[in-house]
Amino acid sequence: MVQVPHFLLAAAAAAPALGALVEKWWDITYVQANPDGLFERRVVGVNGTWPPPPIELTKNDTLRVHATNKLDQPTTLHHHGMFFNKTTYFDGAMGVSQCGIPPGQTFTYDVDVADWNQWGTYWVHAHASGHYVDGLRAPVVIHNTPEVHTYDDEFTIVLGDWYHDQHADLLKQFISRGNPGGAEPVPDSALIYFTHNGAYLPSSTDPKATGLSENATLPFEPGKTYRLRIVNTSAFSMFFFYIDGHDMRVIEVDGTDVEEYPISLLSLTVAQRYSVLVTTRNDTSSNFLIHANMDTDMFDVIPDALNPNTTATVVYDANAPTAPGQDVDAYFDTPDIKLVPIVKEAQQPATHQITLNVLFDTLTDGTNRAMFNNITYNPPIVPTVFSELSLGQDAVQAQLYGPSSFVLNKGDVVELKVFNFDAGKHPFHLHGHKFQIVNKATDFTSDDPELNPPVQEGQANPVRRDTVQIPSMGSATLRFVADNPGAWLFHCHIEWHLEAGLAVTLLEAPLEAQQIVKPPQFMFDQCAALGVPTSGNAAGHQGSDLSGLKVGPFLQNLGWHSRGIGALAGCILAAVLGMASVAWYAWGGHISDEEVEEQVRQRQAAKTTRPNLISRLGRFTKKD
Repeated sequence: MVQVPHFLLAAAAAAPALGALVEKWWDITYVQANPDGLFERRVVGVNGTWPPPPIELTKNDTLRVHATNKLDQPTTLHHHGMFFNKTTYFDGAMGVSQCGIPPGQTFTYDVDVADWNQWGTYWVHAHASGHYVDGLRAPVVIHNTPEVHTYDDEFTIVLGDWYHDQHADLLKQFISRGNPGGAEPVPDSALIYFTHNGAYLPSSTDPKATGLSENATLPFEPGKTYRLRIVNTSAFSMFFFYIDGHDMRVIEVDGTDVEEYPISLLSLTVAQRYSVLVTTRNDTSSNFLIHANMDTDMFDVIPDALNPNTTATVVYDANAPTAPGQDVDAYFDTPDIKLVPIVKEAQQPATHQITLNVLFDTLTDGTNRAMFNNITYNPPIVPTVFSELSLGQDAVQAQLYGPSSFVLNKGDVVELKVFNFDAGKHPFHLHGHKFQIVNKATDFTSDDPELNPPVQEGQANPVRRDTVQIPSMGSATLRFVADNPGAWLFHCHIEWHLEAGLAVTLLEAPLEAQQIVKPPQFMFDQCAALGVPTSGNAAGHQGSDLSGLKVGPFLQNLGWHSRGIGALAGCILAAVLGMASVAWYAWGGHISDEEVEEQVRQRQAAKTTRPNLISRLGRFTKKD
């Protein structure tokens, strides 16, 4: 391949799109599979197989996926990281951009990457009913023409966590009164597998099967440079990735080409992608292990049966031995904020700021939920994009979309400031955009500028990506331009946290969207088939009437309240009478029927004086 001078990239990006229509027909079905070799179970596959087929195209192509839902419940496909300019309704987020594909029906997704000038490493997954946890996920590679960096060949490496139980069963256990601490389901295993030229590489033990984890091999030839595109398709787990005996240079992050950045280990949180260059060794006397190690700090418990560190093998010579595995001195997070995009975009001053505080807590219904700004997200009755397109001039009123919504004006430079008050790490993903990471803090409560640096304005070229990890008590300042009218999610990409409500919707330029966003008729027909309304506010009504819209549960209002104080007073009074009775009998006394009747009357009379006792208790607790 030929290295392209950076100054020619802008001209290349502006060249007319002369690509192909790449069509895929996907029958989304239940199939039996045993990805980790430990447990066979029902999974969500495509065309009767698992894993679903990888997708490859060039930046001048249009991808069209005909998705036929042969499951027993609605599903969707979300092409993660795609912009969907003017076609927000193809974004695939159920409850936001579509109603879902009814069982037995087909939804055709047009992914016009040529029009959006996108290339790089992406993936496709369900955005409904936890189907991607059950297996509906696959890598998507969009080749630049020509590529910016030079290499001899490339492979895609798919990482993922895997559960033996169905998502629906795990979700019931996760969001329940029996799990007030909110411990997430821990995966049963880790997976790693490879693609080359749009096909999965075969197993080392069965050429007819996909090579998974220990049965997966990556063929290397001496003296060559390979591009490895690495995708974390997990539901929960972050991975640390490295290759024994080989160095890596980062060249892409979430579809953004960057200047080479040497690194010994990659951390990939859920939904993130990196490309690295690896130059091979000049001898074939040994093969080497590829390591994909789960970040077990994210797990409340580590089951005895879990092997969090899976490996595959770089093979120079099938007859050569494999070198012993190597441990790393310490794990660390990839410093993505230090990466420098090849195509430069200067930071712009923010014109619209949204602050989002991340919190988990046990709420009024006894379940542990996730919240932005003390509000847990609930899907609306009317999918958000249909509200945006049907509310007329009222579409600019954020409250009509539900309590977890924000309206953006066209052209706003939006700053999202996200503060993570939770004890765990979180990967946050923005639909319809890449954002610039203009600042990160590892402890936003600190006065130490190393831990909590100030935002620097006027940055020449901040890194751009679509998924960012924020550690506990850390923060990130993200900026993007509101240039894509539609309805977009911003959410934690840990599936359990999204299900628990860690999401908001951004309504971008609603009045402009009404002019340019035109969903096809079949979408309205499919909504009707599911009994889902497609007009009105979030509750399906006109005006400000949101009756029937699910909200909450809410934060518990802790402290002393009149009912609690009354109950305490009653308990104290009963205890005093009880102790008096015990003392009476202990002293040898006896009580007659008349005395029993008198005691009952006294208790009834005491109710009339209870408000004074409640008042005294209230003053005491406030003072204390």
